[in-house]
Order: sequence, then structure tokens, then C-alpha cells
Amino acid sequence: MTDNSSRFSGRLQQLTDRVWAWVQPDGTWWLNNAGVVAGDDGIFVVDTCATEPRTTAFLDAVADAVDGSVRWAVNTHAHGDHCYGNSLLPEDATLFGQELMCEQLRTDPIIDGCPPLWQPVPDWGAVTRRVPTVSFIDEQTVEIGCATVELRHPGHPAHTTGDTVAWIPSEGVLFSGDLLFHGLTPLVFMGSVDGANRSLDWIASFGATQVVPGHGPVISAAELAEVIAQHRAYYEFVRGVAADGIRRGVDPLTAARAADLGEFATWADAERLVPNLHRAYADAGVGEVDVVAALSEAVTWAGGPMETHV
Repeated sequence: MTDNSSRFSGRLQQLTDRVWAWVQPDGTWWLNNAGVVAGDDGIFVVDTCATEPRTTAFLDAVADAVDGSVRWAVNTHAHGDHCYGNSLLPEDATLFGQELMCEQLRTDPIIDGCPPLWQPVPDWGAVTRRVPTVSFIDEQTVEIGCATVELRHPGHPAHTTGDTVAWIPSEGVLFSGDLLFHGLTPLVFMGSVDGANRSLDWIASFGATQVVPGHGPVISAAELAEVIAQHRAYYEFVRGVAADGIRRGVDPLTAARAADLGEFATWADAERLVPNLHRAYADAGVGEVDVVAALSEAVTWAGGPMETHV
């Protein structure tokens, strides 16, 4: 088996006897986290990766570290960094997804041809669109022999409209998907700023001993309150910039250019402020979010295409 993990800097981090996190530094555009839960009856995978090589590196590392075959998987949401590698999972694996997530992946145009908003333009490799075959609305429980994996939707738009967390109560581990980022700028333009903020109390309520965010290092129980506080502060910042921009009658890009990032200036992917403002404006009843247009304005704000390492 080829050791792809070192080439792509991903690392399979063991969290408990049965749970691992696949962490891809530095967690910026298209570099997600994923995970594995080992059951008596097989392996449960949380998310895949954006490209064929990165997903292959992840699955190779799983095969080397964990006994058994992949029997189940879930996508935490429909963004390509968490699901484009689905087709590399075993054909007979059962793939779960929240129903809105399934529809979003079914109609996602980015997998067919990524616009040149990133440099280099991502090359997905030999992957094909694979939509989960088992969908749910609010929650789905999966028994894997020795453990239970609880899949839950927050009940409202947050990072996207179809978010899912994977909670393993016996292990105290929560996979939050992109409801949490750790050390870099959150992205909520396909969900809701207010909804993302509301989801924070919900995440805290699980009482997890370890949280695997969608991007960035694993979060310990001792760190979680501070990470949540940082998210709250950022969402309040976005709402404040949006409110000021709306009051002045300027568009989101103009509002972003006038904003002082302050404490958030050191976070990677600061250009996400622009699409986040598009969402905040839309939430306030001012305009609608055009995904490509919002990302194009982020490129304008950043002074050039967003950097990728896929």
C-alpha cells in the first residue's frame, strides 16, 4: 500500500481506542478533517476529502491502522472537501446524509468544473459524484456492533442548510463538521450567520471530551469554551459590519473593504468575510446570495485567487 499520508501532510490521530481523526494541515480551502470509528462489525467513516489523492491517502491510513472494512460513512455537509471522495469508498458501504445535504451534492456544479477562483484550480482526480443513499431529516442512529454513532442535524441552517454532526457517546467524541473551525476563519455563506451562532450552544451541550472540527486541530474539552467564544465574537463582528454596510447603503464588498479585522486578522482565509457578509445581508432581507459571485468578490478583496494545496 502506498504511503500517501506524508506526501499530503495528513495525519491519522488516535483519540480513543476506537476513534481516529484525519487532520489535514493547515485546514484552509479544500483541506478538511475526516474521521474513523472502529466497530465490531466494520468501520464507520466521517467524511471523505476533496480529491482522489487526498481521499486515497486517508483511506490508506485507515486500512493500515484499523482492522476491518469500511461499511458505513456519513457526509457532514455537501461542500466538496468533505464529500467529493465518496466514490472511492467501497461500493457496498452505506452512505448517510441529511436530506438537504443530499440534494445539494446532487446539484453541485463545482465537481464538474471548478471556476478559477482558487490557484491552482483544484484537480479532483478520478472521482465521480456519489450522493448518500440513506437520507434523514433530524437524526439517524447507526449501530456498529460495539458503539453507537448518532447523526444529528441542528434543526436550522448554520454552516449550510444540511449540516450533520456525528456523536459517539461511548467515546465522548463529537465530529462537528464545519459548524466549528479551529484557528481559521469560519464560513457560513451557504447557511446562516445567526443559525451558525445558535448551533454553538447545541455543540457545547453534547459534553464532548474531544471535538473534531471541520478544519484545524482537534479541540479538547478544556479548549472548547474558548473556541466557541471566538466563533461568537466573529459572528458578532460579521453582523456588525453588515449592519453598518446596510445602513450606509453599500454592498458587501465595499463594507468588507472598510472593515477592521482586528483580532481576526491573523486567522487564515480572512477573505471569507466577503461571502459571509453576503449571507448576513441576505439574512437581513437585502439581496440574495449568488455563490460564485460572492466567492469572486472574495478574490477581489484578497487581491487575487485564493491559494490551494490540493
